[in-house]
Amino acid sequence: MDLVKLHAPITGEQLAELLGVSRPTLRSDLSLLVMLGWLDAKPKVGYFLGTAYRQDNVALESFKTQLVREVQGLPVNIADTISVHDAVVTLFMEDADTLIVVNDQKRFVGIVTPKDLLKVTLGNPNAPVIPVSMVMTRYPNIVTVSPDDPVTEAIRKMIVHQLDCLPVIVGGAGEGAPEVVGSVSKTNVVHLLKDLVTASE
Repeated sequence: MDLVKLHAPITGEQLAELLGVSRPTLRSDLSLLVMLGWLDAKPKVGYFLGTAYRQDNVALESFKTQLVREVQGLPVNIADTISVHDAVVTLFMEDADTLIVVNDQKRFVGIVTPKDLLKVTLGNPNAPVIPVSMVMTRYPNIVTVSPDDPVTEAIRKMIVHQLDCLPVIVGGAGEGAPEVVGSVSKTNVVHLLKDLVTASE
C-alpha cells in the first residue's frame, strides 16, 4: 500500500520489481486488495489507492499494529517418526497447508508441505513407509516468525519466500530446538483483513 501511495499509478510488474518478487506471486494479493476496495486498477494504467483506503484509513493503521499472536492458528503437529503415508493422511484429514514436525520432546525439528510429499511419492513404491524425517525440511533452514512479530513482517516473509504458511516459534537460539506455538497462513491474513474492513464500515 505504501508503494502504491508513493508511485501511483503503478503496474503489477513495477510493484513486483520493487518488492523483489515475481509478478505471479503478487497476483492473488493484488486481486484481494482490489476486491476489498483498498486498491483500484485500470487496464494499461496500473494500480492506485482505492475508495476504501481513501475514505477510511483506520483499518489499515489497525492492520499495521497487529501482531502474529493475534492472528496465528493452531499448528498441525506430527511426530518425526511417522511414515510418509501417515503424513499424507494427516495433511488431508486436517486440511493443512503445512505439517509441523516435532521430536519426542515436542520440540520443532522441521516442516513438511504437500509439495514435499508429492515429490517423494511420485513413482516411488517404497514412499509410504519412508519416515517423514527423511523428506522434511529441517530447522533451522526454515522461515519462521515469533508471536511478537508484526503481521506485516509475516506477510513480507511469505511474499519474499513464496510461502503459504509460517511456523510461529518461541525459544531456540542456544536453548536447543524451539517450541512451535502456532502457525500463520495466507488464510489467517485474509480473515484478519476481512474483519478489519468490516469493523471500519
